[in-house]
Amino acid sequence: MKAEEKIAAVVAEMIHEVTGKTPENKHLALQVTRREFEGDLTLVVFPFLKALRQSPEQAAQTLGKAIVERLDEVSSYQVVKGFLNLSLSDDYWQRQLAEALTGEENGGHEGPAAAPAGKEEAEGVGGQAPVVVEYSSPNTNKPLHLGHVRNNLLGYSLSLLLEAAGQKVIKVNLVNDRGIHICKSMLAWMRFGQGESPESSGKKGDKLVGDYYVQFEQALRQEVEEIMADQGLDRDEALSRASLMREARDLLRRWEARDPKVMQVWSMMNGWVYEGFDKSYQRLGVEFDKVYYESDTYLLGRDIVLEGLKKGLLYQKEDGSVWADLGADGLDDKLLLRTDGTSVYMTQDIGTAQLRHDDFHARQMIYVVGNEQNHHFNVLKKVLHKLGKPYADTIHHLSYGMVELPDGRMKSREGTVVDADDLMDEMVRTARKTTEALGKTHSLDEKEKDLLYHTIGLGALKYFILKVDPRKNMLFNPEESIDFNGNTGPFIQYTHARIRSVLRKAGDARMQEALLAMRGAPIIPKEKQLLKLLFEYPSVVEEAATSMNPGRVANHMYELARSFNQFYHDHSILGEADQASSSFRLCLARYCAEILRTGMGLLGIELPEKM
Repeated sequence: MKAEEKIAAVVAEMIHEVTGKTPENKHLALQVTRREFEGDLTLVVFPFLKALRQSPEQAAQTLGKAIVERLDEVSSYQVVKGFLNLSLSDDYWQRQLAEALTGEENGGHEGPAAAPAGKEEAEGVGGQAPVVVEYSSPNTNKPLHLGHVRNNLLGYSLSLLLEAAGQKVIKVNLVNDRGIHICKSMLAWMRFGQGESPESSGKKGDKLVGDYYVQFEQALRQEVEEIMADQGLDRDEALSRASLMREARDLLRRWEARDPKVMQVWSMMNGWVYEGFDKSYQRLGVEFDKVYYESDTYLLGRDIVLEGLKKGLLYQKEDGSVWADLGADGLDDKLLLRTDGTSVYMTQDIGTAQLRHDDFHARQMIYVVGNEQNHHFNVLKKVLHKLGKPYADTIHHLSYGMVELPDGRMKSREGTVVDADDLMDEMVRTARKTTEALGKTHSLDEKEKDLLYHTIGLGALKYFILKVDPRKNMLFNPEESIDFNGNTGPFIQYTHARIRSVLRKAGDARMQEALLAMRGAPIIPKEKQLLKLLFEYPSVVEEAATSMNPGRVANHMYELARSFNQFYHDHSILGEADQASSSFRLCLARYCAEILRTGMGLLGIELPEKM
């Protein structure tokens, strides 16, 4: 039984002795003591004032005295305005640490305040419906860019967090492989490409196709400006008359009619893009359990819309377009099928939602999509409700903020985006430059150096992005992200490597001895701070999963790394003369390395053994 449970049992026993009644579990819940106060666990005594017939301070004194007398796990207590702060004994902490390292009783990851009171264990197992997490969602007319990097990192990390919290997770990707923007790239290649391919050009497939999208937009802009100048029209009218735009729309109609020649070009160019995407995903360290394609889901969406029209749930205008009446929801009506019968984004999202429901019967479908689509997902849920779909309320939009650069926002049409591959290359180069300048690689061979630079560079990128609350816009500065001081990935990676160096010097035999010899050592404040951070980790993971915020884990890892370095700066581990203290510190360092590795792993970040 954990300390919290024993404390709660003592309090319940005392209240029962006085009143003959057992207090509610919610009143017995303990909280982690706030850091500005002395203590490890805090009990709110106000619910027990009536039973004890005492003032808040008196009730806290009564309960505190009884808990210390009856439990060896609690060494002392302090009363702060009706709150009872309890300090756990050194022996308790040492026992918890030993059990964590040996995996006894608690599997190595439970301890004081390990999980919120009342939280069901093993959530998501035992046949419970899974959670589907959609992320990435790229377009096949351009390579992945910095915005996609944040999307992928958030989605993948969230999936790992939910799994760590005991839920079954299905990671999915929806590839936007159809629509007018795809036809623009196709048309540019058909007009200007002269048979160019990734093999003939030496370009990565997604980059090649992206170049043609930019080329189309540049050519269209020039044509529109010429029409405006020659005919005195405004931009919208000139755009509607531009031959390139008319050809692109015609290409879309031919694609939806499954014109063999159009489908051949479409399939070939998408194949180039998918091969390029896979290389970027592998390098970024993300993966998927299933990939959906809009070219498949929009057909199902169109069928659902037509069925809704037949049932009178939707309406059709005189021009043949199909709409959803959302006036009762305080929203504008939503177009679902155009006059020519072609689908819109909402149509394919309806089909995708149905397909995922059929595939997984998920209890929640999480869409990791930027906040510019807030209205879209609000409307999607309303339309699904109108269509009578029972899974409408399972949809959750994880709305994340935009990533901006020091010189402003990115624009795909103008070719000013930060390409994901180029960004990763730059991060690795910066990691090499910074690490070599610090003289941290002299003992490594070239292969080890290359792996280290990749680990540091990608770790810096991932941490810098994930430490920010997803809902906030963020400014990405590559130079700031690679710093061996401060709240950065490399700082945490270096801390882990420092600990591993200590453990290697100690050796396996010394480590085994330490597990047996560490009991009885007095715990000093900086060691206690480390212990509390270590054993708060499981509750931090639960909180991060519940709030869908990987930044909660990221910043906890920073606090843990910072706390270790402060401790290590002032106190020796292997050089400590007292055998029990040295052993305890060695065990503490080892568990710190394990939690750093586990926590950073939930962010998709690797930690090197040497730096």
